[in-house]
Amino acid sequence: MEKRQQWGSRYGFILAAVGSAVGLGNIWRFPAVAYENGGGAFFLPYLFAILTAGIPILIMEFTIGHKYRGSAPLSFFRINKKAEWLGWWQLLISFVICTYYAVIIAWAVKYTIYSFGTQWGTDPGSFLFGDVLKLAENPGQIGGLVPGVVVPLLFVWAVTLFVLYRGVSKGIEKLNKIFLPTLVVMFLIIVVRALTLDGAAQGLDAFFKPNWDMIFDGKVWIAAYGQIFFSLSIGFAIMLTYSSYLPKKSDINNNAFITAFANSGFELLAGIGVFAALGFMANQQGVAVDEVVSSGIGLAFVVFPSIINEFPGMNGFFGVLFFLSLVFAGMTSLISIVETFVAGIQEKFNVSRTKAVLTSGLTATVISLLFATNGGLYLLDVVDYFINNFGVVTAGLVELVLIAWFFKGLGGLQSHANAISDLRVGAWWKICLSFVTPIVLGYMMFDNIRQNLKENYEGYPTDLIMYGGLLVVVVSIVGGILLSLKGWKANKNTELKKGAV
Repeated sequence: MEKRQQWGSRYGFILAAVGSAVGLGNIWRFPAVAYENGGGAFFLPYLFAILTAGIPILIMEFTIGHKYRGSAPLSFFRINKKAEWLGWWQLLISFVICTYYAVIIAWAVKYTIYSFGTQWGTDPGSFLFGDVLKLAENPGQIGGLVPGVVVPLLFVWAVTLFVLYRGVSKGIEKLNKIFLPTLVVMFLIIVVRALTLDGAAQGLDAFFKPNWDMIFDGKVWIAAYGQIFFSLSIGFAIMLTYSSYLPKKSDINNNAFITAFANSGFELLAGIGVFAALGFMANQQGVAVDEVVSSGIGLAFVVFPSIINEFPGMNGFFGVLFFLSLVFAGMTSLISIVETFVAGIQEKFNVSRTKAVLTSGLTATVISLLFATNGGLYLLDVVDYFINNFGVVTAGLVELVLIAWFFKGLGGLQSHANAISDLRVGAWWKICLSFVTPIVLGYMMFDNIRQNLKENYEGYPTDLIMYGGLLVVVVSIVGGILLSLKGWKANKNTELKKGAV
């Protein structure tokens, strides 16, 4: 069995952790969530959510990985043999996410090329759904493969698997040292240019103007927790895996604070850039900013190409910068997601890293082709909604309940983290993880179930909801339980001697 790998430096680990957290959602989800939930007033519950959920969970997952020195299944197994299934469940959630996340990055790769000469023309919506995705007329239809998506998708997977094959310090760390600073520079150029456009001030006013009446709406606070939870890569084994490669002497608590606030800083930067650009678009069309606000795929691949069309001078250059930013943000996150189950397979089945990368990576690549079909966008939308709202959130809730209540493990984790950190966590950390965050996540689960019982998500046909949503969630849980039934092959990496950490 190969010797367990380590990060080359603390700086490299932090860049990798921030790179995992900073993803597509920072750019296309956060600005709209903040705008729709009180604008400037949203930052109060958002900060509260960081301090009571984001940072406490990061500290917990960093500490679990560092203390138990393993992938999620191995670390939970070492906490309690009955908890291994949770680690596999989280790994399978990561596996599902990576299969469609790679497809979105492939679109961004294509649009980086399309930016030369703004090849999407005057109707970016028709170009995306017709020319690029060749979208089926009805949700639920799979259709055939779209070659124009398959080719960049295979390129994305080739780069991902090569980086993972290179290992933690020579692959993941090196890539993040290049991609993350470059991403920040590229996005800063976009933001500075957007701020000089006519209408930018109106856009920023719409984004930052506080609606204090909404601060008393519980949904706003739930939205803040949801954004933090999905944005920080917590609840599905990534941060736990990354921290397992840290040296014995590592400042866990400070690392968590730096990662959380660096992620939030990029979200704020994205909000400024996006709304400055939306203000420009509204000004060009002579409408109010609220009429052009969008999020998700529509914002990235329809609205932004429309904005770029109107950019005065060098619009192709800014198109390249924007879509290349999506590629870089997506790649750092995708690599972290895939690393979780590479590590799990390597340890559970006692195989080399090369074999684990090839086996898991090629399997994920084949499955991701489902999202490169004519009906891929509909399937992607459903799988993404269900695996996040009923996979990530539920797994995060179960993780907290098991660690805090069933295994009474917070005390030991707190002692471990404080012993190697300059900044010590106290009672607030235990209170947040034992009560505040489980209550919020529990309510999120209840509200999600209530809404989905009332009506199908986005009005999609029931059969698509069943196999693209519910079946995926159930299979990830059952698969996690089944994988945990297989015994561990004895080797030096799965043994943890007392006092070893």
